[in-house]
Amino acid sequence: MKFSVFTASTPDWTPDEAVRNIAAQGWDGIEWRIVDQEPAAEPGFWAGNRATWPLTGLEESLPEIARLTREAGLEFSGIGGYARCDDHANVDRMLAATAELGARQVRVTMPRTDSGDYRELFEAARRDLERAASVAASLGVKALVELHHETITASASAAFRLLDGLDPEAVGVIHDLGNLVIEGQERTLSALQLLGPYLAHVHVKNVAWLPGEPEEDGTVRWHHEWAPLRSGAGDVDAYFRALHEFGYDGWVTSEDFSTEMPLAERSRDDLAYLRAVEARTRAAVAA
Repeated sequence: MKFSVFTASTPDWTPDEAVRNIAAQGWDGIEWRIVDQEPAAEPGFWAGNRATWPLTGLEESLPEIARLTREAGLEFSGIGGYARCDDHANVDRMLAATAELGARQVRVTMPRTDSGDYRELFEAARRDLERAASVAASLGVKALVELHHETITASASAAFRLLDGLDPEAVGVIHDLGNLVIEGQERTLSALQLLGPYLAHVHVKNVAWLPGEPEEDGTVRWHHEWAPLRSGAGDVDAYFRALHEFGYDGWVTSEDFSTEMPLAERSRDDLAYLRAVEARTRAAVAA
């Protein structure tokens, strides 16, 4: 396996700082966040993120993205795009940029389930992905659908139904441990087996479910918060065992949105932890 960092999780670093720090810590690759974001007084994961490249003017930024990544000795694990599947012009731009960078694969986002009737959203997204698959195939890249809570592909079952019959060389799935703790969790090995050739990429983060204060009648409502890899509800060891049992040996991208540790310490510890988990679970499965 190879390990990379999604720069959504490195908001304090400029692009130059991101590649230098990620390379110095020993990561194999980087997954750049590309989106037009809101400004913020302080850098944050979703607004004011310094390690984000704007979608506006992206084509002019591609040489610099390539240079920074190459000179740091990092590979592209893919591109963290935010163009929704029905935004055809920007989907095409992201696919073309991915091809130009040699990054192989790019995320295309799915509709939220609160944006319309599920069946209608699903049918429209299928048509959009058929179109995206054709464009991706012509460019030699892959459009990725992430398993993401509150979207039409929260589970592996939903993603497989959406992609079934499309060319797995042109479209694939990002399996995501943390997102599935929030919504869509299925037995990991079974989900991987279901996806089969559509499993293209893996994201790892973790989540904790926490109880709120009891209401007047005693009702307790739970909410989720991002948590460190070591302490969230997702079982990272079990996750890697399933990946090894399935035979996955591709990219694993960290997107740790916890804030208990400073960014540099957090990302360094994440890599040490992921490498240790990967080694011990590989050995356990091989035994």
